[in-house]
Amino acid sequence: MDTVSASITAEAARRRTFAVISHPDAGKSTLTEALALHAEVIDSAGAVHGKSGRKGVTSDWMEMERKRGISITSAVLQFAYRDCVINLLDTPGHGDFSEDTYRVLAAVDAAVMLLDAAKGLEPQTLKLFDVCRSRGVPVITFVNKWDRPGREALELLDEVEQTIGLRPMPVTWPLGVAGDLRGVVEIGTGELHRYTRTAGGATKAEVETVPAEVAAAQEPQHWPAAQEEIALLEEIGAEFDEKDFLAGKATPVLFGAALIGVGVGRLLDALVDLAPAPSARDDEDGNPRPIDRPLAGLVFKVQAGMDKSHRDRMAFLRICSGRFERGMVLTHAPTGRPFATKYAQSVFGQERTTVEEAFPGDIVGLVNAGALRPGDSLYAEDKVVFPSIPSFAPEHFAVVRGKDAGRFKQFRRGIEQLDSEGVIQVLTSDLRGDQAPVLAAVGPLQFEVVTERLENEFRAPVSLETLAYSVARVTDAESAEVLNGQSEVEVLTRRSDGVLLAVFVNRWRLETVRRKFPDAKLEPLLAGTVER
Repeated sequence: MDTVSASITAEAARRRTFAVISHPDAGKSTLTEALALHAEVIDSAGAVHGKSGRKGVTSDWMEMERKRGISITSAVLQFAYRDCVINLLDTPGHGDFSEDTYRVLAAVDAAVMLLDAAKGLEPQTLKLFDVCRSRGVPVITFVNKWDRPGREALELLDEVEQTIGLRPMPVTWPLGVAGDLRGVVEIGTGELHRYTRTAGGATKAEVETVPAEVAAAQEPQHWPAAQEEIALLEEIGAEFDEKDFLAGKATPVLFGAALIGVGVGRLLDALVDLAPAPSARDDEDGNPRPIDRPLAGLVFKVQAGMDKSHRDRMAFLRICSGRFERGMVLTHAPTGRPFATKYAQSVFGQERTTVEEAFPGDIVGLVNAGALRPGDSLYAEDKVVFPSIPSFAPEHFAVVRGKDAGRFKQFRRGIEQLDSEGVIQVLTSDLRGDQAPVLAAVGPLQFEVVTERLENEFRAPVSLETLAYSVARVTDAESAEVLNGQSEVEVLTRRSDGVLLAVFVNRWRLETVRRKFPDAKLEPLLAGTVER
């Protein structure tokens, strides 16, 4: 191995690139900020609920996110911890934006599955876990909100195993029932970690390590029960198994309360010690791309309007192989055209810093990336194309029209930009023309984002007319001829790639048409079709 390859391999080994997946309100934004706080890259945490008079979290920068207290967009937080470089890809927590989360999961090497101690596995978590499983992403589980009343720890672990077939391997264990958290027991050593809480988790919680025999004397009411549960776990073989974890058969489990900082530092240690470093990624032909080969990367997100003082558009590139250097000229795989990387940045909340170099696992923000779309590959030297990122099946449709005819250019430019970012799918039809495109969304909140951004960024106020369709299938030109003649059915063209989508008012209507025209092409979209 030459010096350059050795350097790339060594740097990649230090990277940990992961995302947090959860159901809305499980505490994902709180955990994201608590991790940054415990890595000592921010001084104080902002409250995450967007309430009046409180700071918003570092990773929630869009005004609509601050008002609602939800994450809509995805942010990238990079920070050093111990001898590692942590790349935390924050994802939308709301189910209406699961397509954006799906793209993020194409760029990570591991995921933290965040569970609410009172609610356990919830629908959005299940859907995102299915994505992790399909992509072979290993999962670490963090049971959050143990400072509030909730379910029993053993019951939660049983639910994980019975529902998703993932064998729990507890790394820590709570002392005290949910709502009366006395500390967290380290299963490997038997020691108790007791936390000094801070007001609202605004600053890093101090941790006191208490030997087992001292903890037993100090906590006579709770210690015996915890030891019985830990002994039961040992009997059923719940010890950590790295091979099963990386294979997606088992999950390390940690307990805590992100809002007050309990267990967050321990989760960071688990990510460094247990989560995999970047490794060879398969290209679209299934051939692994070694990390020490020349530079190649995958665009997984495109975002504009991140900062009102920067009227630019940024593409987030996951480095998959090689060493990135600012200024290098890459090739855009879909077009074969050169792409200069003079303006390369890392983003921490609203803060931007110039990136001079990056290694496999890192995320680089490429500014003024008008030609790039999510799923595009970039490479230097030898050509490589990574698998594209499929679109979710939309379930909500609306016709959008500009309210001000004098601002049609701004309206059209805004629609084109939001389509290219992947914020919404834009469909067209001969019936309505370019002035009234159809927007297709996974959830109705996407329409709110579109209308707000069109009005604020492009000064193009719009009106929406909701359509009755709720099911979409991929079709072809031949099938479109017969489908367009049916009631409660329409064939639209997806503007981004020319794919024909047949839309139906409901599944019953789809099945009726399918029986009537058995030879018609009606294929489900690749992603977002997991049903339980």
